[in-house]
Amino acid sequence: MRALYMGRFQPFHLGHLEVVRSILEDNDELIIAIGSANFNYNVKSPFTAGERMWMIHEALVEAGLDMRRIYIATYPNIENNAAWYAHISSLLPPFERAYTGNPLTQILLKEAGIEVVPLRMIKRELYCATTVRERMLRGEPWQELVPPAVARIIEKIKGVERLRYLARSESDPLSY
Repeated sequence: MRALYMGRFQPFHLGHLEVVRSILEDNDELIIAIGSANFNYNVKSPFTAGERMWMIHEALVEAGLDMRRIYIATYPNIENNAAWYAHISSLLPPFERAYTGNPLTQILLKEAGIEVVPLRMIKRELYCATTVRERMLRGEPWQELVPPAVARIIEKIKGVERLRYLARSESDPLSY
């Protein structure tokens, strides 16, 4: 059985890693699909699809997961929900099961005949990409919420500085 796990992963955090481990316990293979691949360099989506792919790959390798069982792919958003499943299925390997907490995604996948498993969030109050980004903006410790490989990549690409710059420029377009 090949399963699908979709998310924006802005950034990939320890909750995501635990979900991946859990899904792999019940499935032969896993597709990690990075959504909103066409959005980046804004406060809600500061990292590019390629950076997120890199973060996820390095975090999974560092965690010792069998990468022969895992695909990492990206897909851009589209505005037409009725065409959404055809869109993603043309970009991803075939899958029989999907894990998601998004009600619209659940409906669209079920209508396409895909088995949908509600996503079990791991310590959602702590492990949330919004919380990670907010801590970065406030200068609070955020590294403890992400796998070490993700923290190293964010530091390498100067992700915190980028996020702070974006927050300033979005709140005051004349600030740059």
